[in-house]
Amino acid sequence: MSKRAPKIARTSMPSPVRIGQWNNHRNAFTLIESAVAIIIVGLGVAAIMVSTASGSRVNDIGTKLTKATFLAQEIHEWTIRLPFKDLDPGDANNPPGPDGLSSLVFVDDLDDLLGTDLQGTMYDPPRNGQGSSITDMAGWSQDIDLTWRNPADLTSIVANGSSGLVFVEVSISWKTEEMLKIGWLISEKD
Repeated sequence: MSKRAPKIARTSMPSPVRIGQWNNHRNAFTLIESAVAIIIVGLGVAAIMVSTASGSRVNDIGTKLTKATFLAQEIHEWTIRLPFKDLDPGDANNPPGPDGLSSLVFVDDLDDLLGTDLQGTMYDPPRNGQGSSITDMAGWSQDIDLTWRNPADLTSIVANGSSGLVFVEVSISWKTEEMLKIGWLISEKD
């Protein structure tokens, strides 16, 4: 009797990969997958760069607005401290405007800020709450305009010096760009 060797069941096993033969198994990225991954990473990096640049611009504008607000507050403090009319008896009958000297040189009452042309005064370098120059703020300017208002109708402008109510409007600029424009009313104290 002859003995036969038992039959071994065949299982489907992958054939060994030979050099130069395509492997049916996925062991690496394809060229398309690599390109898509590079595009996605590139878009992420570009978005981060745009976000950083945008944040820098917003920070710069915020800093400028803060400085502009500070400069407007300085003019507000100065104008509310100034006498409404000139206290010097020799200048009591003078029309509104500077008392002989330029408002860039001498201001002793509110109407002196009208300037020599009665169109307002521009300070560059800007002024602080006492009217002194702020020398370390080069590039900044304060443009001050005064208009007398009708107390019964605050939107109605009247002749300079004809009422006891003045609207002070200040425009703060960085170089040539207006950063802030604000105004307030000052009334003559009884």
